[in-house]
Amino acid sequence: MWVESQRTGMQVTFLGTNGWYDSATGNTVSALISAKDYDIILDAGNGIAKADRYMTQDKPVFLFLSHFHLDHTEGLHVLVKFRFRKGLTLCGGIGTTANLAGLLRNPYTVPLDEVPFPVTVTELAEGSHELPFTVTCLPLVHPVPCMGYRFEIDKKVVTYCTDTGTCDNAVTLARGADLLITECGLKPGEKSPLWPHMNPEDAIDVAKRAGAKRLALMHFGAEVYKTIEERRALKTRFEKECPGLIVSEDEMQVEV
Repeated sequence: MWVESQRTGMQVTFLGTNGWYDSATGNTVSALISAKDYDIILDAGNGIAKADRYMTQDKPVFLFLSHFHLDHTEGLHVLVKFRFRKGLTLCGGIGTTANLAGLLRNPYTVPLDEVPFPVTVTELAEGSHELPFTVTCLPLVHPVPCMGYRFEIDKKVVTYCTDTGTCDNAVTLARGADLLITECGLKPGEKSPLWPHMNPEDAIDVAKRAGAKRLALMHFGAEVYKTIEERRALKTRFEKECPGLIVSEDEMQVEV
């Protein structure tokens, strides 16, 4: 376990940092925001299986899905291992209920109504919503519907924008954020207009335009960044341009 600093407040744990598939560099994408009264999980790639290492399971848990590509949802089949004593609220865009019903069913895995804790599915339209905390949702740029999220909780703002090309909605969600978490599916200078993803320059540009205080890169294309060293080189290359840049690795923890 890699801990950046001793915990004094809200913390983010990167559970899975790969895009597309698991490899020696990590599991598919998932992250945990540990707030005072709630645990918030971002996406459910295979990294989600490690979530119980970093949570007591005694707080209400919220799981936000950005979209339904399998590298963001394949870990849902391990929900049955958890014991969320205050229940799980599973959030996503419009259509989430139907998509989950198709994905989580026999004979493929345990349906949601058979896991050992109560689950509520909440569909979120574009805009701001008052859960026990404020969350703002806006669509991103991807071949399938994909949602970015802005969380306002414990007097902090964390923004999560993965699987997207550069877009104004990402900037809007990240405005003044204490931490902006974005994808970095591509290497420096690379573009993918037919299947939008960001390179590190794109992510830094979004962070600067938004005035975000700190940027964390995750969702590294497993077929693009084949070694951890290739990722770590980004920090060396872009640290001066983006002070405090976080280049995530599985089980890295950072304070917000």
